[in-house]
Amino acid sequence: MRWNWQSENWPEWHYDPAALEALERAFLLGAGKLVGAWSHLSQQSQDELSIELLTDEAMKTSAIEGEYLDRASVQSSMRRAFGLTADRRHGMAESGVADLMADGFSNWQPPLNAEVLFNWHRMVCRGREDLQDIGGWRRSGDPMQVVSGPYQKLKVHFEAPPAADMPRETSAFVAWFNDTEPQGALPALTRAGLAHLYFVSVHPFEDGNGRIARALSEKALAQSIGHPSLVALSRRIEHSRKAYYDQLEANNKQMEVTSWLIWFAETVLKAQDHSRALITHLISKAQVMDRLRGQINERQTKVVLRVYEAGPEGFSGGLSAANYITIAGTSPATARRDLGELVELGVFARTGERKATRYWLKTDH
Repeated sequence: MRWNWQSENWPEWHYDPAALEALERAFLLGAGKLVGAWSHLSQQSQDELSIELLTDEAMKTSAIEGEYLDRASVQSSMRRAFGLTADRRHGMAESGVADLMADGFSNWQPPLNAEVLFNWHRMVCRGREDLQDIGGWRRSGDPMQVVSGPYQKLKVHFEAPPAADMPRETSAFVAWFNDTEPQGALPALTRAGLAHLYFVSVHPFEDGNGRIARALSEKALAQSIGHPSLVALSRRIEHSRKAYYDQLEANNKQMEVTSWLIWFAETVLKAQDHSRALITHLISKAQVMDRLRGQINERQTKVVLRVYEAGPEGFSGGLSAANYITIAGTSPATARRDLGELVELGVFARTGERKATRYWLKTDH
């Protein structure tokens, strides 16, 4: 098997810019809309959105690699990273990935260097005792392979360059990343997609390469638009995890990578749509809670806020009276009365009858 890094043209990537033009334009248009919507949020709402978005991204970027974290611990760690009050102790893995996401969000402007990558690796691998090289390039373990299947019939999906080549390969990657940073050197999606594929092809760390590659894509997008990208990239990738790995595998054997860049670009645009819906959701929440001030009781306030916390998609299957009783800690009769008032106030829309009755946030405020 011949891998991309064994090509005589490595690392000169080949792709069709024309196939990406419309996607690049759509991204820049969407980025402008996102930044515009962001600017209409209060500082409190911006912090709330950042924590919510980055907590979800931290959870998803770990889930892509098969690591499932405690959400409350990640969110508490994220609050601490933003200088806000944290209400619980943090697990090592949760605090590490939260710090990675927060650092990438806040420090997207400085050029890339080895120490940034080492610091990110220490964050990603915080608490790990099974790795030899944390905060440094891998030095052993050749051949570094990504495999699956039973031991007797292992399938090799990828083999990375030898550990001895890491200083040279990583130096070339960092130089490429910084040389392509000036506005216009490479279109936003193209640069972010190439950065991801290039980094995982080098595979410079013993573990954590995928999470760092996704953080690099976010950094590249932010540098291209001059603002944190605000896109839920890992969320979308985790949603299409198999396709993600299939694309990476197909494109680590060649230097012609148009198919990867198109897939990556379309994924970013879907992530952008989700982020736009989340910002709209937060604006609606602020408007609704302001309108309801003095009109609803503490039980109703608690439930309405809990429904908004579920995000733009809301509760799976809608809010039921049983949900209300559990969240508010009240009786069935009180729950029915409270819900009826919230429908009259235009907060919830009601569907179904009897046990099938469900309540949904109204979106036409």
